[in-house]
Parts: sequence; C-alpha cells; structure tokens
Amino acid sequence: MLPSGLMSPAERGPSVSETQIIHKYVIALGSNQRHPKIGTPVSVMSAALEALNASPLRVLAHSKYVASRPIGPSLRNYVNAAALIETTLEPDKLLRHLKGLEARFGRRNSGQAWRARVLDLDIILWSGGIWAEPKLSVPHRLFRNRTFVLDPVVTIAPDWRDPISGLSIRHLKVRLDRAGRQS
Repeated sequence: MLPSGLMSPAERGPSVSETQIIHKYVIALGSNQRHPKIGTPVSVMSAALEALNASPLRVLAHSKYVASRPIGPSLRNYVNAAALIETTLEPDKLLRHLKGLEARFGRRNSGQAWRARVLDLDIILWSGGIWAEPKLSVPHRLFRNRTFVLDPVVTIAPDWRDPISGLSIRHLKVRLDRAGRQS
C-alpha cells in the first residue's frame, strides 16, 4: 500500500521516455583534415563516433573506415564511415545536434561546398522515411551516387530501403558498382 497521494507506476501511466518515439538514422561521417588536439582524420573519426554515442544519441553499429578521393576543389583524401544511430530527436533537431558536434570539432561554416574539413556529419536515411525542408532533405539527395557513402553504409544496413526508389542499400551499391561511378 502506497502512502496517501502517491500512485503506483501502473496508476501513473507511461513515463515521458516510454511515450517518445525512437528514430533510427544512418549518418555518414567524413574527415580530411587534422585536428590540432585529436590528430589525424582517422583519430577524428574515432572521436566523432564516441561523440555520437552520447546522449541523446546511441550508436547501434558503425562501419570500418574507408579512404576516398575528394570531390571538388579539396586536394586531401577523406576518411569516411557510417553509423547507425537511434535517438528521440526528429530530423531537424538531429541536424542541429550534428552541426553542434561539427562545430565542437572545429568546423566553420564557410559557405563553400567540398572544402577540407575536420568533420562532416550528414543524415543519409531516417526510419521515418522522407523529410523535406529547405535546410534538410532525408534521404540525402546524393547518397545513391556516392561510393564513399554506400561502401560503409552497406556494411551496417544492407537491407535498409531507400524510401524514394524502394531499393535496398545492397541493391543501390550493386547498381553503382555496375555503373562504374567513382564519385
């Protein structure tokens, strides 16, 4: 018997955490610039995965690191990876969180695409399907044509289906490999 005025968990109903929706995301990670304290891009990737595995996020799986050539004017090769995460954050809030992590790693928004950077974090896929707003499109618009994204993603989420094409990551990777694209 509980003291007067107190309710048992069954009487209170579900807690806030029990009613929040858990979303899963595929996040692409990239680095091609040393961090003055962390070190090489490989060390940056390890530190970034640790940062992704802190509240309000949880890393469920991550790929091995892969090397890739840069796109655009950057001359430095990249180290890339992918992480499967879960969180209660909606895509727009997750984007803000990821931009905050990039800033903590020293990324500045220069407004120039494809420049050298200590850390780049992109939302590739979301368990909720499609999200579209001016600053964020999920799935990522270009992921289907990028080997440096599909190579790591296929190792952690091969059966995840692209909500636009309906194809699995495995199928998208086979198509890209057959097309011989190296972007």
